[in-house]
Amino acid sequence: MPKPRPCPDPCNVLLIGGGGREHALAWKLAQSPRLGKLWLTDASNAALAALGEPCPIELDMKRLFRFQRWCDTAEIHLVIVGPEAPLGDGVADALATEGRLVFGPTKAGAQIECDKTFAKQLMRQAAVPTAEARLFDRADSAREYVTAHEEPCVIKASGLAAGKGVIVCDTQAEALEALDLIMVQRAFGDAGNKIIIEEKLTGQEISVLALVDGRTIWLLDPAQDHKQVGEGDRGPNTGGMGAYCPTPLMDAAMLETIEREIFVPTIDALRREGIEYRGVLYAGLMLTPGGPKVLEFNCRFGDPECQPLMARLQGDLLVICWATASGTLADVAIDFDDRVACCVVMCSAGYPGSYEKGKLITGIEDAEAMGEKRGEVIVFHAGTKMNDKGELITSGGRVLGVTALAADLQAARDLANAACEKIHFEGAFFRHDIGDRVLVKQR
Repeated sequence: MPKPRPCPDPCNVLLIGGGGREHALAWKLAQSPRLGKLWLTDASNAALAALGEPCPIELDMKRLFRFQRWCDTAEIHLVIVGPEAPLGDGVADALATEGRLVFGPTKAGAQIECDKTFAKQLMRQAAVPTAEARLFDRADSAREYVTAHEEPCVIKASGLAAGKGVIVCDTQAEALEALDLIMVQRAFGDAGNKIIIEEKLTGQEISVLALVDGRTIWLLDPAQDHKQVGEGDRGPNTGGMGAYCPTPLMDAAMLETIEREIFVPTIDALRREGIEYRGVLYAGLMLTPGGPKVLEFNCRFGDPECQPLMARLQGDLLVICWATASGTLADVAIDFDDRVACCVVMCSAGYPGSYEKGKLITGIEDAEAMGEKRGEVIVFHAGTKMNDKGELITSGGRVLGVTALAADLQAARDLANAACEKIHFEGAFFRHDIGDRVLVKQR
């Protein structure tokens, strides 16, 4: 077996993706003394554009040869893939060479997110604790099953649906509506060709992300995401309205249990399938009365969980990603700031439904000047761009991830909320209650 190559110095990096997660990754990569040139597949994001160079050609999975040749010419040493869709399309397989590493799993590995049916079957084979479920590829069969079962359930589109293909149903009528929306109205397109009907689990939901280099598993500090659009966890699911890290819902003993009973058997099961998984493995877990159970796996950093993770990460992200991609993760130490980070997402009016773009954004500098010292508030850009006048405007539903560091969750949330109040664009809204699931219990 060839000896793993050390991380080049300088190291030229290609970052794939253009949202808030990718801005957080680029922000942390820019702090690495080893970084050579940072190339971006999507430099329309105004903050990303300030940190790297736009690729001169488009990443088109149907016409990869030109892009592969450009990567060779640009001497790209490391490719870091942010979103799940390119991983599901096989971008890691296409861009990895003997001289170029990719941080992110192969197409086969990405099935763990891109095909929920595959993931559920893998968990069954590996005896990983998860919700009881039935799989369906026909709407009439799914309706028959729902009609015969009155208990609450969760209905999931099996394919990728940008974090929105999960519908929690408390009644039979809601379940039938969800089936119609996914399989008949095709609200999530081909992602709804197959569906999963799961039992509805109860408890607190948390996110545990791990770096995996094929064999070594390094669990990162656990976070808690907030999916519903409205205060008090009401309304439809979104891509994520906010997250904080670490969460007090998890202690060291429970993390060891999760590693032993969830991550290790899952990686072993992937290896039995002939898949050497390298990159991020994200487990969305429900802390049920019977112990942690997997709701879903993702094959990349969560968004917005990535933002508080990067705000707290100590050390060189570039070196960490290289070690993960090269199979040398055991040689790297990963530490986090002792403070709590809370990310509050500011959104466009109408999100997660239809919304207008092009709204002028002001106040970011004032927001980032808050806190006792510079750097305690970081505004990550998710859906922004510059207009023809050089003004910052909105270009997405989730616009900004306002992230604050403080001694405890209450202080971090208060600082993030106060920073959000400094930022203005027409129709802007955000949840003020990120973290309330634990803060209410502590009061």
